[in-house]
Formats: sequence, C-alpha cells, structure tokens
Amino acid sequence: MTAYEKTAAPSTTHNTRNRAALLTLTCLGQFMVLLDNTIVGAALPDMQHRLHVDLTGLQWIVDAYVLLVAMLLLSGGVFADRFGRKRLYLIGVAIFTVASALCSLAPSLGWLIAGRALQGIGAAALSPASLALLAVAYPRPEERVKAIGLWAGFSGIGLAAGPLAGGVLTDTFGWPAIFLVNLPIGVVLLLAGRRVLGESRSPNAPAIDIPGTWLSVLAVGALTYGLIEGGASGWTSPVILSAFAAGTVLLVAFLVVEHRRAAPMLPLRLFRQRLFTVSNTAMVVVGFALMGSSFFFSQFFVSVQGSSLLRAALQTLPVSLTMVVVSPYAGRLAARYGFRIVITAGLALAGVGLVALGFVHADTGYGNVWWRLAVAGAGFALTMSPLTGAAIQAVNPQEGGLASGISSTTRQIGAVLGVAVLGAIVRTRESNGATFEAGLNTAFTTAGIITLTTAIFTALWLTKDKTPR
Repeated sequence: MTAYEKTAAPSTTHNTRNRAALLTLTCLGQFMVLLDNTIVGAALPDMQHRLHVDLTGLQWIVDAYVLLVAMLLLSGGVFADRFGRKRLYLIGVAIFTVASALCSLAPSLGWLIAGRALQGIGAAALSPASLALLAVAYPRPEERVKAIGLWAGFSGIGLAAGPLAGGVLTDTFGWPAIFLVNLPIGVVLLLAGRRVLGESRSPNAPAIDIPGTWLSVLAVGALTYGLIEGGASGWTSPVILSAFAAGTVLLVAFLVVEHRRAAPMLPLRLFRQRLFTVSNTAMVVVGFALMGSSFFFSQFFVSVQGSSLLRAALQTLPVSLTMVVVSPYAGRLAARYGFRIVITAGLALAGVGLVALGFVHADTGYGNVWWRLAVAGAGFALTMSPLTGAAIQAVNPQEGGLASGISSTTRQIGAVLGVAVLGAIVRTRESNGATFEAGLNTAFTTAGIITLTTAIFTALWLTKDKTPR
C-alpha cells in the first residue's frame, strides 16, 4: 500500500473521491504553470510601453522564467521523491503565487525580472511534484495513463488560453493583471491541497545533484546573458566575450561532474543511444523555434501592423488552437506510422509555416497570415509528444520517467535559446539600419530554416540503434 493510500483510503468511495480531488488540484496547478508560459507574450507590448524597456528587457522578462524552469526541472522531481511530493507541490504553489504578486507590483524592469525568476523556481517545483502525485495516486497503469492524459490536456488548455486571456486582461486592466490572475488559483490550491493531498516519498530516491544543478544554471545563464546582451553591448565587448567564455567553461565543468557522479541529474550514458540523442536534439530545436517565434507574434501584430492588444491576442490564436486540436492525434499517428515519419513531417510543416511568416509585412492582410500560423502550430503539435515517446523508447522501462523529464528540460533549454538568439538577430539587424519588421522577417526565416534542416536530420537519423545496449 502506498503512502497516499494509507493517508486517504478508509473506503473505496472516499478513496475515489479523494483521487478525483487530487487529479483536479494537480491539473489546476499545471494549468497555472502552462498559462504563464503564454499569457506573458500577449502583454509584452504593454510592458514595453509602460515600463519603457527595449527588446533586451522583454527577452529577460521571458527568459528569466524559462531559464529557471529548464535548469531546475529535473532536480524538482528528485526533491519531490526525496522530501515529499505533497510538500514540494505546496512549496512550489506558494512560491509561484507570491512571485506572481511581486510581478504584478513590480515598479521597474529589475523587480519584474526578479519576480519572474522566482516564478520559475516555483514552477520547477510544482510541475514535477504534481505529476509524481498522480503517479502515486493511480498505481494501475491503465488508470495512470488516463490521469496523465487529463493532466497533459489541462496543459494544452493553459497554453491555448494564455494569449487570449493575456490580451483581454492587458487590454482592460494593464499588464499587471496577467499575474494577479494567479493569486486566487494559488490560494485555492494551497488551502485545498493541505486537506486533500496525501504525503508520499520514495525511500530509494537518488541523492540530490547539487553541483550539477548549480553548474547547469550558471552555464546556461552565462550563455543566455551573452546572447541577449550582445546586441546592445557589442558582440566583441569584454563583458560579452567573458560571458561566453564563462558559459563554455561552466558547461565543460558540468559535463565532467555529471560523468563522474554516481547519481547525476543528467546521466550522460543515455546519450549513447542514437534515438535518445536525436530525439532530444530535435526537441531543443522545437523549443527554440516555437518559443523564439512566439515571443514576436504579438509584437508583430501590435508594432508592425498596428493591432490593439486584444486584437493581437485573437490574431495569434491559430497557433495555440491548432496545437490543441492536433496534439491528441500525434501519439496515435506515431504509433501507426512510426516516430520518424510523424516527427519529420511535423518539423517540415513547422519549418514551412515559419519560413512563410518571414514574408509577411505591415500591409499583409490577416487572411494571408493566419494560415501560416496554423501550419506552424500543427507542425509543432505533431512533434512534441512523439519526440518524448521516442526518448522514452530509447531507454530501459524503469528510466522512462527520467527520459520524459530530460525531454521536457531540453525543450525548455531550446526555448531559452530561441528567445535569446532570435532576439539577438532582430537587435543586430536593427543596429545595422534595418527596420523592426525586417528584423522579424529574418528571425522567422532563420527559425524556419533551422527547423527544416532538423527535419532532414530526423529523417536520416531518428532510428533505434541496431546493436544491443
């Protein structure tokens, strides 16, 4: 009997009721995290206007959050198993809620970035803990699959609702409202979670990889700093060159530490499997292209085409809506036709959509824009769950959870780099005399070409090793 069942199972009916409540709470928590991924994008033009920040500042508002999520996600799962899943879930909710309040009250860019980083820490605790709670509460595989399916479905709803909710709230109340919406959700989760959730932990949980965690945060943080600030400070300035040098040294140190540790946060041996390596490489590109391009969608409609914040939010919906519609079919198609065909087709579609977006201008009618967004969204939807499935298939069954966590982490790392690199492209083009519109065209085209190149890469290499492990 699990720790959860000991805490809350005096009768079958009561246990069923508790499990339903647990499912609701974990799904709502994940919804809040994923909503925050996309709701901010709709508010970026208003933040730029009210806080008087440039493109570099907007990049930090997004990447401060995504960076901390990416680097702490794997450690969050270990913390949950070791110190208690309920405990870490509630701590994550509390941190996320307090951070949201701080963001809404931020008087300057620096305070907002600090609040966003704190939000990222909360999300990195909340998200893996919520999934771990589900796994314990639903021990039977068929029930667990359905529960995780609902959990993932709420994630999709959060992603889809973000742009529209952000547009409505920002247009009506201003950008602080997008963070205030988290407060009632967080309070409900904390009050109900203390009563409903049962505590559980794993006595066999691995030791926490503190050196690996710190080195990964510092390495990716230094590289991100160089990419974001390079456009403003100059790519050959001592500060930027030092950031890239420090990031490289820290990254090498991280790899050395992970290779030598008995229980690393990132087992490098998994990358000996070609299917695992290729799928995670492709996932980096998916995060790069999706988040990097999404960062500019609202800015294009507001700053280039002159749309209102609410109208711009509605205009970006084809991406998220097609992802919600297509995503449930991606796994079924992969099961029927194989990972390689579906993922390659998805990357090709996404690449075509992004390259097509590279040719839109201020006078391009929306009737000739929406389908480009929809094609890109459908392509990305076809890639994400099959790429995670391919990574899981590449490892031993008992390492499936770790493989899934690594896949999520690589997507987030790609997202960090996407915002940084595509933003640097726009900034560099502007510094060379090009318009913001021309910079966006170059950024979308670059993301599309990288995605199309990755489609060729997966078509050739996304197969399982023929030699036994």
